[in-house]
Order: sequence, then structure tokens, then C-alpha cells
Amino acid sequence: MKALIVDDDLVLADVLSFTLRRAGFQVIAVHDGQAALEAWRAETPDLVILDLNLPQLDGLTVCQRIREHDNVPIIILSVRGDDDDVVRGLELGADDYVTKPFSPRQLVARAQAVLRRAGITPTAGPLVVGDLTLDL
Repeated sequence: MKALIVDDDLVLADVLSFTLRRAGFQVIAVHDGQAALEAWRAETPDLVILDLNLPQLDGLTVCQRIREHDNVPIIILSVRGDDDDVVRGLELGADDYVTKPFSPRQLVARAQAVLRRAGITPTAGPLVVGDLTLDL
């Protein structure tokens, strides 16, 4: 399964990429809202993990634009955790909303849950363990 990570924090994006790869995801990471829309169009991910505070286009706009054309599961991952932000994100089409700081293991579990609810099942692909990749 392919996950698109959109976060302007490069270190956090790397941690998320590592964590999701260990969980069996192929990962595309971008760092601004415009790049997010371009990657979503080009890569057709199975899951989008989206920060709200992004350069060029904010995460709520990205969420809304993706949702106008696609039902891909979207998890908002943001430091903005007040009720208004959470409700607005969910109303614009996010499937889940996780506030920072967060547990990487919990985020993976939430990702798997939204994919399961969406009826998206893992597809066969390369098996990656450390530096070894097996394309089955």
C-alpha cells in the first residue's frame, strides 16, 4: 500500500516515513501543499497523512481539494488540536484527526483502521527488511 505523507517538518516526515515503511507501506513524502496535490495526482496513494500548517497551500485546502475528487483515506496530523480545528478537518473530509505529539505505533494502527474501514486491503509487493528487498 502507498502512503503520501505531507508535513513541512522534515525530521518528522522522515520518522513517519521510516515507521510506515516498517509497517509495509511504500511512502511518498512531500513538504508543502502544492506538492501534496501534485503527488496525490501522480502517485494515487491509498492513504494520505496530512499536516495542516503547510507552505503554499494549507492542509485544510489540500484535504478539501482531494476530497472533491477522491475518497482516499485522509488522516490529519496537526499540532492544532482545539475543537474547532478538529471538527473543521473532519467536516472537510478527513477520516481521522491526530494531534501532535503522537505515538508512531498508534498512528500506524489508526492508518490500518481507516484503510480497513475503507475496504482497502494490502496488495502484494516488495518485501523490505532492513537493506534487503524481495520482489515477490
